[in-house]
Amino acid sequence: MDDISFVGLDVHKATISVAVADGDRRGEVRHLGVFANRADVVARLVRRLAAKGNRLHFVYEAGPCGYGLHRQLTSLGHACQVVAPSLIPIRSGDRVKTDRRDAAMLARLSRAGELTGVWVPDAAHEAMRDLVRARAGAVRDLSRARQQLSGFLLRHGRIYPGKGGWTRAYRRWLTTVRFDHPAQQLVLQDAIHQVEAAEARVARITGHIEEQLSLWSLAPVVEAIQAMRGVGLIVAVTVAAEVGDFTRFSNPRQLMAYLGLVPSEHSSGASVRRGGITKAGNALARRVLIEGAWTYRMPARVSRKLYDRLETLPQSVREIAWKAQVRLCARYRRLVAAGKPKVVVVTAIAREMAGFIWAIARHVEAPKPA
Repeated sequence: MDDISFVGLDVHKATISVAVADGDRRGEVRHLGVFANRADVVARLVRRLAAKGNRLHFVYEAGPCGYGLHRQLTSLGHACQVVAPSLIPIRSGDRVKTDRRDAAMLARLSRAGELTGVWVPDAAHEAMRDLVRARAGAVRDLSRARQQLSGFLLRHGRIYPGKGGWTRAYRRWLTTVRFDHPAQQLVLQDAIHQVEAAEARVARITGHIEEQLSLWSLAPVVEAIQAMRGVGLIVAVTVAAEVGDFTRFSNPRQLMAYLGLVPSEHSSGASVRRGGITKAGNALARRVLIEGAWTYRMPARVSRKLYDRLETLPQSVREIAWKAQVRLCARYRRLVAAGKPKVVVVTAIAREMAGFIWAIARHVEAPKPA
């Protein structure tokens, strides 16, 4: 390793703090300085470091600046690792944090092999992920707009007499609501327009996802995992976009841990204490799986909608999906009968759903050569 230089980068919007650690474990870690975060400046820095003849191994934390720097460094022929900030070892007594120290720490830990890298998507996958996350943001905006309208009506005693909200009957009822003061009537109409605009945005982005899906490399995976009950198009696209390469998980337990669906634990000696799920990793994929897990409260069966999704899929995928449905429906009933809270039961079902999704995705997605 003496011929490798480990370069730690503390990346910000305008600047990059750079430190270099020699390959020898006892070698010094020196701070090179602070450079502008521009492609031409980075290219000059790389040429300067490569002039010494050592192989370069760059490392920086995943953050708001994205993966552009990673793509530039790898295109120049150098190794680059983007690491998970939450998994960086930090000494509990260290109370000083600066850009200089952070860059040196990254270089030192990279040399020691103590850093955990994240999976870096290619440009096409990142674009699809951005589209999926844009829809998730639009759904949150829609929920907020509906809550604001419902809260306004509740404050003024306008309560819908029907059973469910936001049905066609509910929308017709909204047209009959009247206020004595014109200003309040304007507030109502503006809130209704806000909900309609949010609904239109969700529908528009959903249409974009459907259009772009056929151009995506993971389209076969998305189609296959829809064989699972509770995994429609949006859930399948979300899971595929957030997880990415399923082949990087050698077993389903790793995927469950990545999604934060495994129980937390604090055990010492003879004491074993397990708590709620860790909620580590990807929150969006975890949420859509938990939403889909509620469908397993009903008996196992193939509905017309599910049958339409299964028609074009291989028999092996259909068998995995049916095995999952039989198992998970029975497990839901068994856990509820044992007195477990339904939210706990659904989370356990979502965890096992991730395992079956992993099996289907690995069946469809060809392993990449080492």
